Amino acid sequence: MPRGRNSGGRGLIRGRLGPLPSSVLPAASLLLEWYDRHRRALPWREGSGDPYRIWLSEVMLQQTTVAAVGPRWRRFLARFPTVEALAAAPWADVAEEWAGLGYYARARNLHACAQAVVARGGFPDTVEGLRALPGIGAYTAAAVGAIAFGREVVPLDGNVERVTSRLAAVEEPLPGARPRLAALAQQWMEQPAARERPGDFVQAIFDLGATICTPRNPACALCPWRQGCEGFRTGLAPSLPRKAAKKARPLKRGVHFLLLDGAGRLLLRRRPPKGLLGGMLELPGTPWREVPWTEPEIAPFAPLPDLSWQLLEGEAKHGFTHFELHMALRAATAPPGAALDGDWMTVEAARAALPGTMQKLLDLARAEGALPGA
Repeated sequence: MPRGRNSGGRGLIRGRLGPLPSSVLPAASLLLEWYDRHRRALPWREGSGDPYRIWLSEVMLQQTTVAAVGPRWRRFLARFPTVEALAAAPWADVAEEWAGLGYYARARNLHACAQAVVARGGFPDTVEGLRALPGIGAYTAAAVGAIAFGREVVPLDGNVERVTSRLAAVEEPLPGARPRLAALAQQWMEQPAARERPGDFVQAIFDLGATICTPRNPACALCPWRQGCEGFRTGLAPSLPRKAAKKARPLKRGVHFLLLDGAGRLLLRRRPPKGLLGGMLELPGTPWREVPWTEPEIAPFAPLPDLSWQLLEGEAKHGFTHFELHMALRAATAPPGAALDGDWMTVEAARAALPGTMQKLLDLARAEGALPGA
């Protein structure tokens, strides 16, 4: 990528007129020296850089915190230690192991991608090849490419966006600023120190954003790049990156059914393979929609419509990326010998197998005394 130069310097740094001039580009070597002293001890950084372990961590870390991912990553690997083991596993086993991590399309894509990797004889070692696999987007392909295969590319995640926008004082709001930030971030790979250790350099930016250049109250005094940071110089750093005003998310509603048998087990069904929470277990219920449900519309979705269903107080609430969800819950006990489609599970087994959205219905049932032992 060509570098522009500007005798005044500041015009380009403001992030409007072109790439950062090399004379003010923060030195990659400074960040790597800092990283060698302060790198986070994360389980997927242990070992030999196995692309399966790195890919799995990157998929899990999407929309999930590092603290939550650590133990789940270890548990997932214990059950599916290789990409071959994951590819060969039944979908139900993968869905069960993913329960509670959210964004369940990731689990479907993970399974499909593992099968594609095994079919081709292993992971491709280029960003382009990784990008062609099912469910691997631009960010994940770049992250795995850099960390596992030493490709000279900087993936753009939230940490990289924040660090780059502050260094260059880019005031254009997200998401419109992303192409500009991606181009700026990639410039670091023009430096020999970054090219020599691309995987470490990428992880160093991740760590800088996670521990120093944090969303609120950045610790600028501890930053190895503060002398080259235009955001620090101008005092803009805490306010960057700017974000465009979010549109209000629509509210959708659903009604679900807690059906218990005489042994205190509850009935679960599997959602259709495609769509939100596709292939995951759920408490039977209506679809989710913005128009409120009427009593005549609700009845056909009950496992046994003729039962006397008790409407529990309150609602279970869950926020998805594009909408808010409020779910009402009705409870009943099945008569002996009732023939029903689905799986009967104990409360403990259900909680382990259900996605977080459905677990909130169990929390509601527990709070209302509708579950055994409540």
